[in-house]
Amino acid sequence: MPDIRTTLRAFFQLGPLQTGDYALYKVLLHSGYLRRQTPGGPVVLEEDKTARLDTAFFPIPSRDVLRQKLGPAGLEKLVEAADEICAGQVRLFGGPPVPLSLTPPGPLKHWSEYELGRQPWGVEDVKWIWEPARFGWAYTLARAAYLTGADRFAQVFWEYTQTFLDANPPNMGPNWASAQEVALRLIALAFCGQVLAPFPSSTPERMQCLASAVAAHARRIPPTLLYARAQNNNHLLSEAAGLFTAALALPGHPQASLWRRLGWHWFHRGIERQITPDGAYSQHSSNYHRLMLQISLWVQLIAQPEQMPAGTLQRLAQAARWLGTLLDPTSGHAPNLGPNDGAYIFPLTLQPFEDYRPVVQAAGIAFLNNPLAGAGYWDEMVEWLAGPQLAALDNHEHAVDAEGFDQAGRSPIVLRSPDSNSWAYLRAASFHSRPGHADQLHLDLWWQGENIALDPGTYLYNAPQPWDNALCHAAVHNTVTVDGKDQMTRAGRFLYLDWARAQVLTREQADDGSWERVSAEHDGYRRLGLVHRRTVTCRAHEWIVDDWLLPAGGKRPARHQMELHWQLPDRPWKIEHDSGLIRLQVSFPAGLAVLEISMLDSEEAGPSVHSADKQAAPHLQVIRAGKIIHGHGTAPETWGWFSPVYGQRRPGRAILVSFTGVAPLGLRSRWILTPSKEGTAL
Repeated sequence: MPDIRTTLRAFFQLGPLQTGDYALYKVLLHSGYLRRQTPGGPVVLEEDKTARLDTAFFPIPSRDVLRQKLGPAGLEKLVEAADEICAGQVRLFGGPPVPLSLTPPGPLKHWSEYELGRQPWGVEDVKWIWEPARFGWAYTLARAAYLTGADRFAQVFWEYTQTFLDANPPNMGPNWASAQEVALRLIALAFCGQVLAPFPSSTPERMQCLASAVAAHARRIPPTLLYARAQNNNHLLSEAAGLFTAALALPGHPQASLWRRLGWHWFHRGIERQITPDGAYSQHSSNYHRLMLQISLWVQLIAQPEQMPAGTLQRLAQAARWLGTLLDPTSGHAPNLGPNDGAYIFPLTLQPFEDYRPVVQAAGIAFLNNPLAGAGYWDEMVEWLAGPQLAALDNHEHAVDAEGFDQAGRSPIVLRSPDSNSWAYLRAASFHSRPGHADQLHLDLWWQGENIALDPGTYLYNAPQPWDNALCHAAVHNTVTVDGKDQMTRAGRFLYLDWARAQVLTREQADDGSWERVSAEHDGYRRLGLVHRRTVTCRAHEWIVDDWLLPAGGKRPARHQMELHWQLPDRPWKIEHDSGLIRLQVSFPAGLAVLEISMLDSEEAGPSVHSADKQAAPHLQVIRAGKIIHGHGTAPETWGWFSPVYGQRRPGRAILVSFTGVAPLGLRSRWILTPSKEGTAL
């Protein structure tokens, strides 16, 4: 439990609305009120007139058009994926196939018992229970059935759905503990109910049971909407979308008008509060940003012909631009920014989890009336979620220039080399809501489709120490830390306080486009009398990153340890190290990347700062998978790893350079990228 001082700081920094809603939710939970509002029991088969599923509440794309988009090879790949699910295997969080389990560990208790901590989840990380119960696999079965006309895929959907309903009665067990999980499952059930309605296995009895299940899911959401409002993140958007979906899918239900009103109101309120005017998302995460866009695409799709408010569309257009700016043009991937819990709620694509093109393309068409990626397999999602908008476009082949998204210093800060072979993202956020990671001035560097200086990702939210959401702090990001301290105060697994504020100082570009430079700083170490300033300069085949710790706040000069971290993939490498220069060579398919790190003379910091202290030579450590492979000393077990998707970790190479002195303290990192058609071996 947090101490009273931390609680008070959270109250003032998060604001009275969020903390007040959360406190009230806790009171209602502990008092037993929420348990009384959500009684447990089996699914009740309601009268047809109140729970009949509308099988035409959203437009389904043309089967012929989808087949044309996928082609024979794509269709074969889709059938293979569906067959894998029929065989009882499912790919969670974009990982390898694992057995599909829809029966949680028992005996089941009321969902509130899990939230109160009186009943264990049954696993170390409850997300392994929740993810298959989101029914993401059901979209694959529905698509395969629709495109092939094979009833066997529909039959398997019904069998798995009945297994889930039998093993998870309403409000009983961990799969009912989170209303967001309930809402996402509701949407999947309603989607599949409409797509699979014409198939022989979709009997009237099964359709009736499905409608009753959708109603039971919808009734679970309103009592705890207070919690979603307190979170003010994708929980609120998901639950609002779930209620709105239930209202349209069950138009004759007595509570349909209430669900519709609540869903519509809180969805738009959430968009207004969670997306900043420049398009950044409040959760500071590429994956959550994508999730938000998918929810928004779904709401717009089912709201037709009801018009989305202009303010909502404007925010969503900017959000589509924002994520489009971070799209790697070669791979379709994006920086692994912020928390990544593996969520992909509408997997209406053959593309892997890491490929952001399906959602970016659909969002660009729906909210900007323009595609943001070239045509490809990813256009299947466009047909499902943005079909009405796509039909109005004259030229689908046109792709918007991503560089045009970032003007006048707006976020995200992306620099692209003059030869267009490499690009970088500099993280300089102005937080308006609680961040999930401490990553100010982190730099992501990409070269010919590969992330050569990368964000470590997330791995697991819940795990034994030291892996309990261990990849969120500044020390494992490509930035600078001071004296082993974080940029902000970590007050809980998902809570940072004392937010570090970043600002862009200058941004300039040569008239001929031969170089570009941006300078930014953050105040996360002002409590130590320091600010961290980073200047990034890009030229063809070269990136220069200058890091300074500068005196600030009028504090008396003191000695501090400056620590620079770079996270690289686990590639062939060799290193040269003397007292003045660290030179690391890394082989990539695109060629040879050389990273040179050297100290900066304090006079280069400018005339307003100076240091009479001679700095010590820098200390170098190279860490792979928690073990030092070059240098000496100790290293945390969690360093030298990265997590491409939730639940997976891979060895990487953490480069840590540190030295002690009195500010100004400076280090220069110079990346030299030498391309080679065949790749360069060391």
